[in-house]
Amino acid sequence: MIETIQMVPGTVTLSTLEDIYRNLTPAKLASSAREPVEAAAQMVADAAAGEDAVYGINTGFGKLASTKIAPEDTATLQRNLILSHCCGVGEALPEDKTRLMMTLKLLSMGRGASGVRWLVIDQIEQMLERGVVPVIPSQGSVGASGDLAPLAHMAAAMIGAGEATYDGTRMSSADALKKAELEPIVLGPKEGLGLINGTQFSTACALAGLFDAWRLAEASMTIASLTTDAIMGSTAPLIADIHTLRGHAGQIDVAQQMREIMDGSEIRESHREDDTRVQDPYCIRCQPQVVGAALDVLRMAAKTLEIEANAVTDNPLVLVNEGRIVSGGNFHAEYVGFAADQIALAVAEIGAIAQRRVALMVDPTLSHDLPPFLTPDPGLNSGFMIAEVTTAALMSENKHLANPCVTDSTPTSANQEDHVSMAAHGALRLGRMNANLSVILGVEMLCAAQGVEARAPLQTSARLQDVLGMLRKDIPALAEDRYLAPDIESASAMVRAGRVAEAAGVKVTA
Repeated sequence: MIETIQMVPGTVTLSTLEDIYRNLTPAKLASSAREPVEAAAQMVADAAAGEDAVYGINTGFGKLASTKIAPEDTATLQRNLILSHCCGVGEALPEDKTRLMMTLKLLSMGRGASGVRWLVIDQIEQMLERGVVPVIPSQGSVGASGDLAPLAHMAAAMIGAGEATYDGTRMSSADALKKAELEPIVLGPKEGLGLINGTQFSTACALAGLFDAWRLAEASMTIASLTTDAIMGSTAPLIADIHTLRGHAGQIDVAQQMREIMDGSEIRESHREDDTRVQDPYCIRCQPQVVGAALDVLRMAAKTLEIEANAVTDNPLVLVNEGRIVSGGNFHAEYVGFAADQIALAVAEIGAIAQRRVALMVDPTLSHDLPPFLTPDPGLNSGFMIAEVTTAALMSENKHLANPCVTDSTPTSANQEDHVSMAAHGALRLGRMNANLSVILGVEMLCAAQGVEARAPLQTSARLQDVLGMLRKDIPALAEDRYLAPDIESASAMVRAGRVAEAAGVKVTA
């Protein structure tokens, strides 16, 4: 049985969140969070019973904030808020991202400034532990007053409305809760608003994009090393002094990893002398400079997202120490939008340089005597000709997708929310971009393996031989043309799962 992670709000690390994302590990708040949560909830209860209008507690929402709500109608107000905001469309968010989103909502509410009762937190914890996963449509948020529509669908499942999955089966939320032996909760003052205000949908998708992009960046170091040997490229551009003279951490890291991966290669030793080529193309020579820069961009995004994962992002906020409930704008997801755009740029560039290496290997005028399109019998066979075209298509698609989203504001909600972040679809697109990148790298690995094997009896390094051994257990060399789509998918799956970097012993600290 998987042990539940105990989280102290405000202190949770990216490594813990990645564990929750990858392994579907259930999480709950440490008991120390309960007292501040309940203190804030009591302040909200007092405000709801009072005469003064307090936004979101005894008033309408957005442009309707001037409408006062009677105390006896506060529960109806919160339920109506949830149901009216369940306007999401599109494919359902995958379970791993949904569970991460729920975990982030726990962290935000657990800081004791949202004013929800502990039973709201307990409901999310129990759903995570028992496998009740709300069905969250992936489209509909502009990242303004929080991810309103996606979070409303999450909240709906908590009150027995909408849909959820249980044991992998989609059903009504009421049925899912019943099968898990849970009861729907009735929301009190501000609790609906506390659930749907916030950046947790955008942040979960951005974090998933970050985790996957980092894994792919590590794979690219391994696969680029294999390609370098396949085309008999030089390792001189990997010399440590070159990179320390520039000083960027990511560049230094990539060069070091590639030096270590290729150490002991017979192929490399065979052409140190009398090679007529003076310099390799940039896609070989500048891998540390390009992917190193991408690593450092990912690191910057990681710092932002770790802070955001631990942040309070709903509205209004309950400032217990000051005895005040105040309106602000922490729900605005501009930080997440910028981070998502950074990740997108990094993913696109890792793929762009990898695609050029694929093109290099299949071109007999550039590949240093490899057979055309890496087939032993060119003409009768086309080899990897169209696999390279596929990588070009995906590289181009990622370039389009990498255009910034955070600058694309549009007014909503009768101009009350007149500047929005677009963080939600900025983050959501990262899943598609990483999938595309995994295919580009998977095809590069197939081509590089074919190229290295064409250099026999010379062998590559021991670590790259381990990568070849892993690959060839599932995918044989291409002797003659065959139906390639399954091979591409299998190779891409190895990349996505982290098996390539693991086989080469690559691990770079984020």
